[in-house]
Amino acid sequence: MKDRPWLAFYDQGVPKTLDYPQQTLPEILADRAKKFPDNPVFYYFGTRMNYAELNQKVNQFANLLIEEGIKPGDRVALYLPNCPAAVIAYYAVLRAGAILTQLNPLYSVRETAHQLKDSGAQYVISLDRFVPILRQVADECQLKKVWVTRVNDYFPVPLKWLYVLKAKKEKSWVAWPKEPLYHSFVEELNEGSPEPVQVPLNLDKTALLQYTGGTTGVAKGVIMTHRNLVANAYQCKLWLPKLEMGNEVFMMAIPIFHSYGMTAGMNWAVLMAASMVLIPKFEVIQVLKAVDKYKVSIFPGVQAIYVAINNYPDIQKYNVQSIKACISGAGPLHQEVQKKFEALTGGKLVEGYGLTEASPVTHCNPVYGTRKMGMIGLPFVGTDSKIMDVETGTKEMPVKGIGELVIKGPQVMQGYWNHKEETDNVLKDGWLYTGDIGYMDEDGFFAIVDRKKDMVKVGGENVYPRDVEEVLFQNEKVLDCVAAGVPDKVLVDKIKAYIVLKPGQTATPEEIIEFCKSRMAKYKVPKEVEFRTSLPKNMVGKMLRRLLVEEEKQKIEK
Repeated sequence: MKDRPWLAFYDQGVPKTLDYPQQTLPEILADRAKKFPDNPVFYYFGTRMNYAELNQKVNQFANLLIEEGIKPGDRVALYLPNCPAAVIAYYAVLRAGAILTQLNPLYSVRETAHQLKDSGAQYVISLDRFVPILRQVADECQLKKVWVTRVNDYFPVPLKWLYVLKAKKEKSWVAWPKEPLYHSFVEELNEGSPEPVQVPLNLDKTALLQYTGGTTGVAKGVIMTHRNLVANAYQCKLWLPKLEMGNEVFMMAIPIFHSYGMTAGMNWAVLMAASMVLIPKFEVIQVLKAVDKYKVSIFPGVQAIYVAINNYPDIQKYNVQSIKACISGAGPLHQEVQKKFEALTGGKLVEGYGLTEASPVTHCNPVYGTRKMGMIGLPFVGTDSKIMDVETGTKEMPVKGIGELVIKGPQVMQGYWNHKEETDNVLKDGWLYTGDIGYMDEDGFFAIVDRKKDMVKVGGENVYPRDVEEVLFQNEKVLDCVAAGVPDKVLVDKIKAYIVLKPGQTATPEEIIEFCKSRMAKYKVPKEVEFRTSLPKNMVGKMLRRLLVEEEKQKIEK
């Protein structure tokens, strides 16, 4: 490993080495409840809960889990969007010494069954609308108990009752399941003992199985210890030394069930004794109202969220000047999006990088000092990073040499659950091989050129979709876009651009292609352009390029 040139570019106040608390997340929550008991921990459709109340409810549910016979090391699944039950249950499962796994609400019946069986989770805390899926897998997965919560369980009156009337009118109301397997989360929680939980926790014990890879094959459980989770949350905290303990408000529009929202949202907020605004599903109007009302200061998100805010027609009706800093993850942040958002809010928007296997954050641009647009920034405090050759993975590349990004740090996973061969493929001598292609410049800033699997060979030249997208976003008519290497009947692969135009705008494929010709090498210019009303994304807002590629393959096969 060469010296660490990135240390010279850390913001003032960011330490060069990592010294994080030797406490688990539930212990940190208890500490914050003691020091900041009256601080709001979250706002949810007008409901406010403080740290002392949250800590008590976590004790209640943790004791309830223990009374059910759940022992340290047993697995418990959460099947929830951003809501009070998700926060309570997350910390309660960990406090009881159990291992948490979070189900993605977009999963099919098959995918849900796979994760429950693979993890061994037989207890679930679920939203009511996911019960129909659990009914189909309950016997196969040998479920023992399901606690059910509703979106409106923590709504204030009269909103709580108005929601019921609205849901029934829209026929979206889910009847309460009468089977003995299902129990009310709220009712049983209120019966739990508020006494402190007497389960010793160990930083090096497994805390979480966070599943990843479901979009590219069989989903694998990433093994994260309590130490992994605490270290990464603390690394986030250290990166913004100007933030004030107990005085920040986090916008939680990205889901907690995703590792990014979990760490760079909820766990970081609790570490700061901050408040969270819980948004179950991103809607730009709801987010803007909340930013204005609660004076949101920290706004972790993804590019799609910032694009939606940038292009909201009545943005001037809302005060968004409280925003101090935003870290964009789960995919590239294009320069035009970054510039417009910063001009709009006066806050800082920087690109970061991470992956589930690293809890997830590993790199970020400095928020206050030198930053480089189009790059993922510097390794986090306590994180080492380098670029290795793609062919063998054994040769470290020189400055600006293109290769595979590899990472080492306290946030790196222990491996994949029940997948030793897969683990050995990506963890080598403590280094995590990410599968992302990039380079490091002379200052220690890293850039991701693209995913190893997304790189396209055109006429013997390497084309990275991100390069094409950067140019497309410069076109004033373009609202959103993605480029992909798609199969062609004549060529092995061709570059195709998928574009969503801004409202009221019109364009032709030829116009877009001509625009690109003047701004990029000929071999990078899209051969085809398709206009769409929307682009496929996951719950976090990450672009699902592979779905577009699969569509093209199916067209050719026909």
